[in-house]
Amino acid sequence: EAAPVSAMGVQFARGQVELARGRSGEALAAFRSAERLARRLPEPHPLARPIRVWTLHALIRSGDIGAVKRLLSGTDRHVRERGELRIATAALRLAVGDPGTAVAELGPVLDGSARVGWRSWLAQAFLLDAIASDALGNPAAAGRAIERALEEAEPDGALLWFLLHPAPVLLERHARQGTAHEALIAQILNALAENRLDVQPKESQLSFVPLSDSELRVLRYLPTHLSAPEIAAELSVSVHTVKTHLRNLYIKLGVHRRADAVESARVLHLIAPSAPGPGHPAPPEAD
Repeated sequence: EAAPVSAMGVQFARGQVELARGRSGEALAAFRSAERLARRLPEPHPLARPIRVWTLHALIRSGDIGAVKRLLSGTDRHVRERGELRIATAALRLAVGDPGTAVAELGPVLDGSARVGWRSWLAQAFLLDAIASDALGNPAAAGRAIERALEEAEPDGALLWFLLHPAPVLLERHARQGTAHEALIAQILNALAENRLDVQPKESQLSFVPLSDSELRVLRYLPTHLSAPEIAAELSVSVHTVKTHLRNLYIKLGVHRRADAVESARVLHLIAPSAPGPGHPAPPEAD
């Protein structure tokens, strides 16, 4: 059982990375592979529902609205009332130009009556509410919602949602009007700009948003048990610098946690498939 679970996690992480880059076809293939692996398990796995939700988002991004509707119609009504399914339905309503219904779908999520599996999904809910409110001509409500989205996203570095549902104009306007998350907005806008550049045709197109040399140096320490201050000491930089590189890594790899970053980095061959011993990372490459 361990092998299918591990492979399922890898495909799930790969799908998130691909979807954050706007590669909906590749993301959909990864999520469907993860679903097939989940069905092989003798017991329902906690990732089964998140995989289904992310599959919906990939279908929405690909423009296959009919497939989304069929998948939702085949979902038990009780399950559809859960927060993460309401969020996916709201994304669908926005995709078909119906922001009013999107706001209605999100209401129970935002007031806490429809629970979500992972708290970071609240950032996505508030972000979609901001986008819908802005489309409805209510900039004040959009501003309040985007601030809440940033507030929910910042502690865990849950910035993947801002790549999944890009709203650069809304974020730029919010930054001009005043926010407690100005630095966070700048990081999101930078990540969005890199994604836009990355999807342009190139002779040597990379399969992910490229990491800087400094980010790669920090990445090589993540499979170890070293803390951020210890990594900072190893690299002779400040803890703030390490945390900044970590946040950028999470954005570019489309993950929320250190363990997920390691898994995704291994999938993308950025680090060795097996981790070195604690406190002994692979030596950084020469500049």
